[in-house]
Amino acid sequence: MSIPKNSNKTILKLMALGPGIITAALVFGPSKMTITSRLGAEYAYDMLWIVVVAIFFMLIFTSMGARIGMSSEQSLLTLIQNKWGKLGGIIIGLGVFLVSTSFQAGNSIGVGIAVAEASGTAPWIWILVFNVLGVGLLFFKSFYKTLERLMITLVGIMLFSFLTTVFLAKPSFAGIVNGFIPSIPDGSEGLLIAFIASCFSIVGAFYQSYLVQENRKPGQIAENKSATGIVILGAMSAVVIICGAAVLHPQGIQVNSASEMSMAIEPLFGSYASHLFLAGLFGASFSSLVGNATVGGSLLADSLGFGKSLNDKVVKSFIALVMICGAAISLIFGKLPLELIIFAQSATIFLVPFIGVAMFAIANDVSIMKKNVNTYFSRYAGMIGLLMLVGLATWNFYQLFIK
Repeated sequence: MSIPKNSNKTILKLMALGPGIITAALVFGPSKMTITSRLGAEYAYDMLWIVVVAIFFMLIFTSMGARIGMSSEQSLLTLIQNKWGKLGGIIIGLGVFLVSTSFQAGNSIGVGIAVAEASGTAPWIWILVFNVLGVGLLFFKSFYKTLERLMITLVGIMLFSFLTTVFLAKPSFAGIVNGFIPSIPDGSEGLLIAFIASCFSIVGAFYQSYLVQENRKPGQIAENKSATGIVILGAMSAVVIICGAAVLHPQGIQVNSASEMSMAIEPLFGSYASHLFLAGLFGASFSSLVGNATVGGSLLADSLGFGKSLNDKVVKSFIALVMICGAAISLIFGKLPLELIIFAQSATIFLVPFIGVAMFAIANDVSIMKKNVNTYFSRYAGMIGLLMLVGLATWNFYQLFIK
């Protein structure tokens, strides 16, 4: 039986959303959930406005990444190496690999805790199970398509879990509206900067170019559908802040992890609501576990000249290496060691502005981008975004090494 042409067009449009949704899923991990939960718990609805700011700049740079992927058959790292030499690409690839590996333990622990809390079992069992499952996904013939379907499913689970929790919590409508009026409560600067740094993920925007190229069929004109996924990222961030504001803030409960939010929900709404929120935590953790490893492994492989396709065996081996290292760290230490946190933050301080500037320069190069070159709006908004990245890096440097 033949499929109607209109159905084919609909399927293609849905498939085009994949890269943006994958980016949203890999950015929205357990650490992001912890930051957003704390924002709501400590400052109620007052910090909702920062979601709009962070998502605006994430949209600008994710769009750049998507348009770079649309404009060239070569990967973004290859374009950078052609423009400034091989060393620049290797620095980015190796840096992203090391940062991804450093933070991978947190994703493994998030998956373990989410399932362990719901089932009353030990977290280490599930850390092993889901890392083995993550590595097993690499053996699928088309890893990208498997990744795309997995991320869309996990984002669906997260949206359902968080929106249902908000419905049960019955938040203040007036509080939500007022939360989008900019204000900076006393003592909120650290969390505010942490949220911007986690939501405005320049590495996620950078990798969007790779996802667009993976999604493109031979002879097919790629489309920039990145905005949908990033808007979903913003919606999930806002919803978790609202959950924290409605559930935790009235009780004066401060959270240090996303799993503590589920414990606070249970006395109010019962174990069903608690398990529902844990399902969202699982979705955030497992999507980041697979997505974070994919970014770190594939960028290192590409920078060293081993290829960029997610179906290349060498690329898959680097992705598996990130997962194995993260699982090992989480099982040995039970948490992300302080030394690794400091290392990852230190590497990020210098890496993120470098990546942002390189990406911005490529997106402004008419000879590469042609009709997809940055518009005047993208240029000026991008420059403001770069200044923000440099400001965040300066603040982090001060906190780590001077204060």
